[in-house]
Amino acid sequence: MIEHIRNSLLEAQTALNNFINNEQTLRNIEQAAQLLVNSFEHQGKAFSCGNGGSMCDAMHFAEELTGRYRNNRPGIAAVSISDPSHISCVANDFGYDFIFSRYIESHGRSGDVLIAISTSGKSPNVLNAAEAAKKLGVKVIGMTGKPGSKLEALADVCICAPGGDYADRVQELHIKVLHILIEMVERKLSPQNYV
Repeated sequence: MIEHIRNSLLEAQTALNNFINNEQTLRNIEQAAQLLVNSFEHQGKAFSCGNGGSMCDAMHFAEELTGRYRNNRPGIAAVSISDPSHISCVANDFGYDFIFSRYIESHGRSGDVLIAISTSGKSPNVLNAAEAAKKLGVKVIGMTGKPGSKLEALADVCICAPGGDYADRVQELHIKVLHILIEMVERKLSPQNYV
């Protein structure tokens, strides 16, 4: 069993090292952070969405901004599209593929940002959300695990985190990226927290 544990950690380490050494990925993270900062500086808000573990990541991202990440600072406008009553209503009336897009249509405004998370880059409800966002002038940050995905084509900036054969490694990289984005936002909006 110890060997399986070690191999799992080594696989995660390899995925992270590959990610760190990809200069384009680092530039994409920087660009995504700047999109968020620009939105927040102009009273915009961030939406986040995903399925399963990616929804948990979307929720985690939003609560770190509205609540607290590392130190106290004013709350930042962020919402994960995860309200069960909204999801069940839209899924029942329109279909599961529209649970995120209907929310964006209802609440998104030009200058806002959507973080659209899909490890495959092809989840229909996430793609529909990105399309709805684009129509409204909402910037789209795509987070995927597969280069050349449909989500990448829809995004203003895409952070692709190939982590291996399964979604778990991709999700591990995604949560690191989300924490970095939050830190970069805080460094700009609350620099006193990083003195």
